[in-house]
Formats: sequence, structure tokens, C-alpha cells
Amino acid sequence: MTIHIYGIPNCDTVKKARKWLDANAIEYTFHDYKKEGVERGQLVRWADRVGWEVLLNRRGTTFRKLDDADKADIDRTKAIALMEEHTSMIKRPVAEHEDGARILVGFAESEWENAWC
Repeated sequence: MTIHIYGIPNCDTVKKARKWLDANAIEYTFHDYKKEGVERGQLVRWADRVGWEVLLNRRGTTFRKLDDADKADIDRTKAIALMEEHTSMIKRPVAEHEDGARILVGFAESEWENAWC
């Protein structure tokens, strides 16, 4: 079993998730949003699976610095466009089983234990 982790390496939550995977001897690959970007199709698929509301990081600095007009009336289409343009608006990490059957957003040890162990 291989898990694909999407995020940025200096994010504390991503660091915790990767440390947990290492401690539990779970194989994973890491995809750095900042260096490799994220394709629109990937964002659409994740939004279909977990909901754009879960995927969009409204707490981050990038989102908070948006103009009020950009923050207003956010729907699925607008959220995906924002995340595509500003990858730091994607909640981190996104963890996806290699077969795409399971996707988790964020890191909660109990959820990860249930999903990956």
C-alpha cells in the first residue's frame, strides 16, 4: 500500500503527518504543491470526493489576504479556481490511497490510524 501525500514540506501539519507515516512504516510519496503545482482535474476530483468546503483552507494567510470581492459568494467553481491559482489555499495535507479509494484532508491521528493501519 502506498499513500500519496500532497502539501508543502514546511507546513507543520504536513510534517506531523509524514512523521506519523514514517513511525508506522507506511510507504508514501510526497507531492510538493509549491514546486509541482496541482492540476485542475485533481482539484475537481478531490472536491467531488470530499467537498470543496473541506478542501478550501479559509484559515490561512493567503485566503485572509484576498479582497472581499474574491471571498464573497464562494461556490465550488470559484473555490477550485482559487485553489488552482493559490495552492496554499488547499488544506494540508491531502492524503490519497494509491488506488484513489480513500482520501483524507488534514491530519488527525485517529482518522489516519483507522484509514491506513
